[in-house]
Amino acid sequence: MRVITVFQNIFKIAELKNRVLFTLALLAVYRVGAHIPTPGINGEELSKFLAEKGGALMGFFDMFSGGALSRVTIFALGIMPYISASIILQLLTVVVPAIGKMAKEGEAGRKKIIKYTRYGTVVISAIQSFGIAVGLEGMNQGAFIQSPGWSFRLLTMITLTAGTAFIMWLGEQITERGIGNGISLVIFAGIVARFPNAVLSTFRLVQANELSIFSVLFLVAGMIAVVGIIVFIERGQRKLPVQYAKRVVGRKVYGGQSTHLPLKINTSGVIPPIFASSIIMFPATVAGFIPIPWVQSFAKQLGPGTMLHTALYVGMIFFFSYFYTAIIFNPVDIADNLKKYGGYIPGIRPGQKTSEYIYKVLSRLTFVGALYLAIICVLPEFLIRKFNVPFYFGGTSLLIVVGVALDTVSQIESHLLTRSYEGFLKKGRLKGRR
Repeated sequence: MRVITVFQNIFKIAELKNRVLFTLALLAVYRVGAHIPTPGINGEELSKFLAEKGGALMGFFDMFSGGALSRVTIFALGIMPYISASIILQLLTVVVPAIGKMAKEGEAGRKKIIKYTRYGTVVISAIQSFGIAVGLEGMNQGAFIQSPGWSFRLLTMITLTAGTAFIMWLGEQITERGIGNGISLVIFAGIVARFPNAVLSTFRLVQANELSIFSVLFLVAGMIAVVGIIVFIERGQRKLPVQYAKRVVGRKVYGGQSTHLPLKINTSGVIPPIFASSIIMFPATVAGFIPIPWVQSFAKQLGPGTMLHTALYVGMIFFFSYFYTAIIFNPVDIADNLKKYGGYIPGIRPGQKTSEYIYKVLSRLTFVGALYLAIICVLPEFLIRKFNVPFYFGGTSLLIVVGVALDTVSQIESHLLTRSYEGFLKKGRLKGRR
């Protein structure tokens, strides 16, 4: 009943109502575009072929495009080129001093980085789309292409690049004029759009007596528990106490208050599973298209469900968790800023000792966060192998869906509370990941 009241309050606030409707309208445009075929390609036959030969990597990237990649529609590349460009720019802020300095210039620097990210998105999209065009011509002797040649390659490259640029524009418009993070909501919409098909597949298995009702109920209860764990960990923080010394300036006394430094359990978010999956699955997918027995055997060993795949996957999740956390969180800078403004952690000397203490705590938190990511991401492989579940229960998709939902609901609640309306919770306030 309370949830119904909250949704009624959303439509009582004109600005919030317009933002929600604007977001839903643009997401609808994205889903329509995900079904518009690319000119010159037999999408249905190609989709069947990729489902058989594409392997795990095809399914992984197809998840982010909402099924558009397997059908090679105009939105086949999805938003992944933008994500890749954003990650590359983040890494360059650490490697290239000029870009790192630009990132610290405030709003002006942020706008420059966004501009470079857009350029990078177009370049990556053009390279990937051209590679797709060439690959389609060579795939199955070009049976899926109506008129192979340079005209087809250029048309495909322009179409797919324009599609990704349009998705990027949709995401930016949602962020600016809608509610929530536009890019995250685009990925969210693509993942959720495939959920009804997964549910239908489950019911078909139940009707065929390949899956029992008890197993379905067990899976539903397990899904609720996993969602609860994800919410708990994503919101979890270790609060380091910080005390500021009193300073007397003229007749005024500054400082003296106590606060805390929040350290997230999962600082790296969903980046480690994405990176780990891409690196492991790429050679497996390429090998799947090579008709050589020993290469095919190697591809099967790297496929989901094998011990080798699981060991590599978990190891890379831990590696990228520590690697990405080290990039976006610098204990030395935090310690220097605390010392500069007269802050200190009780019992720890300012400066180097403080940075060492923060690094020690952050390392332990990162280990817990990486272990949590590894368990959630390996869970689908276990369920598929043991219970023959026809869709990924858990994994990267569930992490993204729950995280984006938390952030979006948090923004809606902020609008409600600032206008004296009640939020989603009776006591306290619902917080997103950030």
